[in-house]
Amino acid sequence: MNDRTLLAGERPMVFAGAPLDRGDALRRDEARVQALMEGDEGWWLILSEGDALLQPDGNLFWFHPTEARALDLMPSRIFMGHYRGSACFAAQLAPGAPVPDGVEPVDPRRAAMGLSQDEAALYGYARSVLLWHESHGFCATCGTATLVKGGGTRRQCPGCEKEHFPRVDPVVIMLATNGDECLLGRQAAWPEGMWSALAGFTEPGETLEEACARELNEEAGVTADIPAIRYVMGQPWPFASSLMMGLIAPVSDPTITVDTHELEAARWFHRDDVAAMLAGTHPDAAMPPSIAIARRLAELWVAGRI
Repeated sequence: MNDRTLLAGERPMVFAGAPLDRGDALRRDEARVQALMEGDEGWWLILSEGDALLQPDGNLFWFHPTEARALDLMPSRIFMGHYRGSACFAAQLAPGAPVPDGVEPVDPRRAAMGLSQDEAALYGYARSVLLWHESHGFCATCGTATLVKGGGTRRQCPGCEKEHFPRVDPVVIMLATNGDECLLGRQAAWPEGMWSALAGFTEPGETLEEACARELNEEAGVTADIPAIRYVMGQPWPFASSLMMGLIAPVSDPTITVDTHELEAARWFHRDDVAAMLAGTHPDAAMPPSIAIARRLAELWVAGRI
């Protein structure tokens, strides 16, 4: 797609568009951030083993600071920033800690299906950063226990003074096309009839286009036309902290040879078939739910927008 304005006004993906003032300048003042965290202003987003805690109406439950202090929480706390003029913080319940009355822990995918755009983005951000803190408590250089700094945006080693920052894993997810057909694959563990765009992690020393072509060739045997590969849109994906980068990838050789270690099957679908899958009227095939960028890529392709 040469005219990038065709995607103007496209709604952001689920988990994207967090409406936060992340307060970068404020985070440099450790004492001020600590005072905010210990104060009685603002709201706390509490997770339980990565799950969202929801109200009966399906919205996030925001805890007042006095309520949050009464909970058994993990040591790592983060200052998310300001949302609608209020300071927002996030923490996780300690393993085995009881879930407060009046809230329900809901797994991330199911929660995201019902949350507003704002709340899904805030929850996804909190989940990614909190899970990173839980798995990066020690310095990778010298092994010393690290300290949370910058309101949770980094950790610092008191031994060697090395700074560690939350990682984001780049993933290419691509809709390979051959005229009026697109390539979809499925894994054996997926629900029966579910098909999706192919995806894979970007490796060191690769561009997005090179990673896209490599993954398509490794998983399905097709050859992508690298100069014709185009970036479409991205999506933060808090499982645990990936950045999905959606691409459209015309191929020069559509011959399929499936790597059964990666996929159960791969096949070319006509545009009309994909339209039926999106509408839920295809007799034996379906696309992923609306939170998945694979579905958005298919929607845009069917509509002739990419």
